[in-house]
Amino acid sequence: MMNRFSFDKLIGLALISGLFLACRNKPENSSLPYDYEAAAATFTADESFFPILDEELSVFNALHTERELQANYTNEEEAIAKLMKNEVWLAFSTRRLSERETQNLKDRQFMPRVMPIAYDGLAIIVNNANPDTCITIKDFARVLKGEVSKWSELYPQSKLGEIDVVFDNPLSSTVRWCVDSILGGQQFSAKNIGAVQTSAAVIDYVEKHENSLGIIGSNWLNDKRDTTNVTFKKNISVMGVSKMDSARSFNSWKPYQYYLYNGNYPLRRTIYALLNDTRNGVPSSFCHFVQLPKGQKIILRYGLLPRSANMNVRDVIVKKQ
Repeated sequence: MMNRFSFDKLIGLALISGLFLACRNKPENSSLPYDYEAAAATFTADESFFPILDEELSVFNALHTERELQANYTNEEEAIAKLMKNEVWLAFSTRRLSERETQNLKDRQFMPRVMPIAYDGLAIIVNNANPDTCITIKDFARVLKGEVSKWSELYPQSKLGEIDVVFDNPLSSTVRWCVDSILGGQQFSAKNIGAVQTSAAVIDYVEKHENSLGIIGSNWLNDKRDTTNVTFKKNISVMGVSKMDSARSFNSWKPYQYYLYNGNYPLRRTIYALLNDTRNGVPSSFCHFVQLPKGQKIILRYGLLPRSANMNVRDVIVKKQ
């Protein structure tokens, strides 16, 4: 059985993490020592961005052989913590630095920069045995609040039992975005929510559990054999998400690139580069590479929405097999 982290523990972890962040960002950190070269050798990012950033890094290192940049994939809390502690000069996140974090860095004579690089979608995935294909934002929130715990409460004809909600990491960008953007800052109150540490593990869990509902970044879904970005992985199903009171196929959207582009998909989030490199070294070079046409084309090829790129929209006919 897969090791599944209970969100009963998550609330406590979130509170502890918040206290830790508050303590970490106090002005007395102004005397933190740092080794510029050691911190410049690695960037850090939320694990949900691994597919796209790993490809960006592979191309960047191939073009800049004089010094290889490394990546550290962790949760969003830890990624930003490393930036604040001078352990790295570059982090990738789905949130900006807070005013308190920005001021803390400025008090230490740094000049942090926050740059949007792309947009992705938060995907809701279910087991292939689940016949229900659409969900409203309102019902998704009800599940996270614990107001709904059984599939039959959402879909009266469903023969599935309790909804088994699974996230990647308790402190990930995915969890924080749902708390902030779906629940308005309220913590999860449902007892049937857990985490399995990584996005790949979420996909694996959902594939093996009929009652499950997983939440992951959409860049984990694309079938790389399909250059049109209209095919998702076959081992799980991606739900359409609706802004309406009732979800139907004609008013529900999946996180395809075009629906991120035209705003139809409601669970769109921004990916930011958080740069604190005072010497314009390798971290700055990589950050700029991701924003340049070559880096933006990689984002486009992986099915996400680039922050700035020339896009040609064309109709694609998908034949069902």
